[in-house]
Amino acid sequence: MAGLIKREDIDEVRTRTDLKEVVDAYVTLKSAGIGSFKGLCPFHDERSPSFHVRPQMGYFHCFGCQESGDVISFIQKMDHISFSEAVEKLAGRIGYELHYEDGGTGPRREEVGRRQRLLDAHKIAGEFFREQLLTPPAATGRAFLQERGFDRSAAEHFGVGFAPQGWDALLKHLSGKGFTQEELKLTGMFSEGQRGIYDRFRGRLMWPIRDIAGDTVGFGARKLFEDDQGPKYLNTPETTLYKKSQVLYGIDLAKRNIASKRQLVVVEGYTDVMACHLAGVDTAVATCGTAFGAEHIKVARRLLSDDGTGGEVVFTFDGDAAGQKAALKAFDEDQRFTAQTYVAVEPTGADPCELRQRRGDEAVHSLIRSRRPLFEFAIRSTLAKFDLSTVEGRVSGLRASAPVVAAIRDGSTRMGYSQELAGWLGIADPNEV
Repeated sequence: MAGLIKREDIDEVRTRTDLKEVVDAYVTLKSAGIGSFKGLCPFHDERSPSFHVRPQMGYFHCFGCQESGDVISFIQKMDHISFSEAVEKLAGRIGYELHYEDGGTGPRREEVGRRQRLLDAHKIAGEFFREQLLTPPAATGRAFLQERGFDRSAAEHFGVGFAPQGWDALLKHLSGKGFTQEELKLTGMFSEGQRGIYDRFRGRLMWPIRDIAGDTVGFGARKLFEDDQGPKYLNTPETTLYKKSQVLYGIDLAKRNIASKRQLVVVEGYTDVMACHLAGVDTAVATCGTAFGAEHIKVARRLLSDDGTGGEVVFTFDGDAAGQKAALKAFDEDQRFTAQTYVAVEPTGADPCELRQRRGDEAVHSLIRSRRPLFEFAIRSTLAKFDLSTVEGRVSGLRASAPVVAAIRDGSTRMGYSQELAGWLGIADPNEV
């Protein structure tokens, strides 16, 4: 961190930023008299608009839930970010260079401008891919979605698109919009060969990966054609915008539900997120080609208000060995939460998308309801490797599972699972554990 942002810079950002323009990105506002606008409150569910914005005063207020504040607090609340992050984001919008108390500076004006250009390129690319999904060459992509229970409205809701086959469809489109080759190289949407850059994504279904504020920062691409020599799924590589250890697919759609329901469901793929949301499990997100790690946990804790007063994180994994391994990997990370952490395992190996296809929306809800505490799952998975009907098996099971219990940092929880383990092994005295 560079330190505290100087007070005069904060005031300048607040003064220069058009509150109505910022709110318009989240709420449909209508005139409510001279200098006043109103709309449905983004902070609570309502049918009649009670959310009022007064741009000249730089102030918003909801007469329903009593939320109020200025443009900085609005961005804080909507995007679930800190005060400093909100100021930095708004400064970026207006191209204002911030200064910090320790003499440091924020991003330089040219860096802010470059970032915005990259975001603009991604936005235009996303629109291009969505348009292409409606064309005849994308028939295979539309069939893929239809077979998995996703109609046109579902595709539109999640921004799914299609990257045309060929080498330069997107390159020509973005070049025609005024982007330079140097800018396009920085987006991660292009590869480079001896003859210059060419489209990285070709003949694939495209999912936009957005940050918590709703800006597209990368893409996930699914192979459709047999002559495609690439991997089944291909993501944007690491760029200044796209950091796979930080992004969660679907977070832009789920953030409000996660915050209000105090629940985060972690699934494994883009279609699983779609299936969950369409089934009503609208707190689902997915990692993008990496395990759920420390940076993801920071996002989750912020949304869950993970302050020791509740909330739950539910990991869904296949019931096979790989799924169990993935679940056990989450064991260490669980210790960073004060929220309750659970595992929901589908015994047949079906993922949420397949469950919804085969048995409908209720099956997806049933999977989440079947969740078990992650610690219990970790211990029982260890015991399952041994024959507990024999003395030797029980002793080996105890030796293997005791370190798992010992790794639980919370003393009360560790004591509770020591007693549970004794019961599962048929040991009369928990002190032996």
